[in-house]
Amino acid sequence: MKQVPVLALLLWVCGATAAATDVQTPAAIYGELFERVQLERVYPDSKSFVDALPVSAPEQVLAEFRQARGRPDFDLRKFVAAHFAPPPSAGAEYHTVPGQDVREHIDALWKVLERKPEDQRPYSSRLALPHRYVVPGGRFNEIYYWDSYFTMLGLEESGRHDLTTSMLDNFAWLIDQFGHVPNGNRSYYLSRSQPPFFAAMVVLAAQRDGDAAYRKYLPQLRREYEFWMEGERSLAPGAAHRRLVRLRDGTLLNRYWDDRDTAREEAYREDVATARDSGRPAAEVYRNLRAAAESGWDFGSRWLADGKTLASIHTTDFLPPDLNSLLYQLELTIAKGCEVTSDAACAKDMRTRAATRKAAVQKILWSSALGAYTDYDWRAQKSSERVSAATL
Repeated sequence: MKQVPVLALLLWVCGATAAATDVQTPAAIYGELFERVQLERVYPDSKSFVDALPVSAPEQVLAEFRQARGRPDFDLRKFVAAHFAPPPSAGAEYHTVPGQDVREHIDALWKVLERKPEDQRPYSSRLALPHRYVVPGGRFNEIYYWDSYFTMLGLEESGRHDLTTSMLDNFAWLIDQFGHVPNGNRSYYLSRSQPPFFAAMVVLAAQRDGDAAYRKYLPQLRREYEFWMEGERSLAPGAAHRRLVRLRDGTLLNRYWDDRDTAREEAYREDVATARDSGRPAAEVYRNLRAAAESGWDFGSRWLADGKTLASIHTTDFLPPDLNSLLYQLELTIAKGCEVTSDAACAKDMRTRAATRKAAVQKILWSSALGAYTDYDWRAQKSSERVSAATL
């Protein structure tokens, strides 16, 4: 089905579940048109085209492109300008009131950055969500997973618990539909997640809603955990599967990953150039660039072999303290939910898992020489020498 938003809306209405691969991304929809637009820099950056809105059905646009491209007078820029509306800039119409108190300024911004289900546009790469949410603003006109936790902290300070709950319900819906919370609600983000703050969101909601929050979101907490722990039962020592690594001594810890090994659609031209300059297999570079995007630290020197050059990126070789700390919280939050629902066996199992992970983090990720938690290169079997804010 070409119309990504229509698929998302059908999933919402019918309660069906889809794999991320069932949703077509702009690269799949527009094929050779996508590649030319991105590589010939029709827009200033690659994200602009994947967020642009076609003025007619994508299959019609592609058919017209294939008809027109062979003509001597064909102009790609003019064709794109005639067939696509550039993505709107979120909050562009808003102007700060001079002298306004900072709290009043923030409170006023929520309405500017709030999006509703009815705001969804036809043929958009943005995935329709069933509840209201807040976007970052500017060219980022979609939600981002870990950013949203900090947005929700602000909403709580503003007394907007209603919006906090709506956003949490959207993340639960995404887990129900796709098995994980994607990087953001765009079709091209579905192959990866971001730092798993869903448990922290549930804990935040529970400060107002009590144990009912743990009970309500326990199914999604458990399913997100399954996503991060896939392969646990069959993984051999010294091997990795997607986001999970089993060290040679049997220790289990997690890493960042992406299920695709192609150039990111929202950074296509840039990724192609990075891979070309790297001297490495392109798929290897793309996977590591994507994994860094899942980490939310795109891009920091912590992922770079030489500490300087993006082409040396090897994110998937690292076991990060930030990710494993968040999964520790997820395990404890599931245990709390199991206690609330009187599932003693589950609660005991999850607390044991949390204790085991805590011991592993202390053993593997703590550097006594640096006095900090650092990333551990599981392939090289050594700690990174770079201290980042992730140690916090």
